[in-house]
Amino acid sequence: MKACVLHAVGELRCEEVPNPSPKTDEALLAVRACGVCGSDIPRVFGKGAYRFPTIPGHEFAGEVVDVGPDTDRGLIGKRVAVFPLIPCRKCPLCEIGAYAQCEDYDYLGSRSDGAFAEYVCAPIWNLIPVPENVSFEEAAMVEPAAVSAHALRQAGIDLGDVVLIFGAGPIGLMLGMWAGIWGAAKTLLLDIDEDRLGFARGLGFEQVFNPSRGNAIDWLKGIAPHGADLVVEASGSLAAFEQCMLSARPFGRVVLMGNPAGEMKLSQKAYWAILRNELKVRGTWNSIFSALPDNEWELALDCMASGRFDVKPLITDRVVLEELPEVLVMMRDRTAFHNKVMCVNREREVKD
Repeated sequence: MKACVLHAVGELRCEEVPNPSPKTDEALLAVRACGVCGSDIPRVFGKGAYRFPTIPGHEFAGEVVDVGPDTDRGLIGKRVAVFPLIPCRKCPLCEIGAYAQCEDYDYLGSRSDGAFAEYVCAPIWNLIPVPENVSFEEAAMVEPAAVSAHALRQAGIDLGDVVLIFGAGPIGLMLGMWAGIWGAAKTLLLDIDEDRLGFARGLGFEQVFNPSRGNAIDWLKGIAPHGADLVVEASGSLAAFEQCMLSARPFGRVVLMGNPAGEMKLSQKAYWAILRNELKVRGTWNSIFSALPDNEWELALDCMASGRFDVKPLITDRVVLEELPEVLVMMRDRTAFHNKVMCVNREREVKD
């Protein structure tokens, strides 16, 4: 099969590799669509993977074309999305369903081979059926949709909230979409990239601001004099980390979810804001893939199927595997505008 293989930091090549073979309780998927996550850029060009060679790609959906020995063959032909985190399901955190906090987990696309490929193996436990009216491209975005939903649920979003989001990339836009679904009165987006802000306006986000061109706190106070009810840091920026604490109203809520680009430090002023305003500051990580309290993957798929959560307009680029290494360089260097880049495999014949 064809796959984009990471041999070392910065060495991603599209090449022929052996087809994977499913083990018991695993499925072989023909990958129909795989999104490029922002975390794939530092994985390929910066920090690397946990082992080399590795096939990246963890936001994906596909069709089951085979299963391992002694595994239900009725799954063949099913359309599925895949929860990429493979928990041990034995540690104390797994025992309470906190799989994202598993003490000994595997992960498709970073610790094990992922879906920048024609085929990938995944445990049956990690599969979630995709409704017929949800496309493979939409289903490949369930992972970031669930992650963004989890972030807002961590904060306890409420009707009438003023929600301020730092970062207008795919995750920031999904955060804004969820905020609207859950009754936010106003959703504000901040980003230093004017193209991203223009794209956000095109999606209907009217209140956006570039903090590199003015004072973001003054702009916010013109809309919400006491500050935002809920602030989400979704950029990983040191400057945004600082501004989050200064943007929240007294007794407000702050959620930290952006992967940090470097050291994250607060000024004394921002630290005082946490203390004096008695802010509730929460971290967020991954998403919930268990029945209780709510499976956020099922939530995202249900909202996609009903039309309430439309992710199709977020996709700006569709590429094939052979193009992916060059496109990742474009994303790293930001030589062209992009929002969600989707690697698609439409013309595949199912192999026996």
